[in-house]
Amino acid sequence: MAEETKNSDGAAAPAAADKANGATPTLNVVSQYMKDLSFENPSAPRNAGQRGKAPSININVNVNANPLSETEYDVVLTLNATAKDGDTVVFNAELVYGGIFRLQGFAKEHMLPLLFIECPRMLFPFARQIIADATRNGGFPPLMIDPIDFAQMFQQRMAAERTRAASAPAPQVN
Repeated sequence: MAEETKNSDGAAAPAAADKANGATPTLNVVSQYMKDLSFENPSAPRNAGQRGKAPSININVNVNANPLSETEYDVVLTLNATAKDGDTVVFNAELVYGGIFRLQGFAKEHMLPLLFIECPRMLFPFARQIIADATRNGGFPPLMIDPIDFAQMFQQRMAAERTRAASAPAPQVN
């Protein structure tokens, strides 16, 4: 019997389960790229250098993955940060940052968690730095986005898809 390895949250590590099946799983970053970067500072130059009260900041995160070949996948992390002072937009930063990942030797049931948790976890530090640089270069303190729990995002996404599938009307047969 193969020895099972646990990861930090107590779940069986995918690599251990796949190794027991005889395959040596590998996950490689083939390349990373910036697909789109937008920074809007609608009140410039009026707000240049002004440091009043801190604006409220809303950050939206999205992850998508698409197969490029049998073993390569394009994983795209989208970060959108909007800072507002009341109803006035102070700045809006949007980044679409992607990576091409090669996944080999993993069981099919481990592919979605790898693509939607591990791959964006690898991309995030680079995307976070780009947003911080863009806000600093826009005349604001660098926006240092807190770490993101991609596992929780994935679980919420899967729960929403299960709910949507359960509420979808059954196809009618004539």
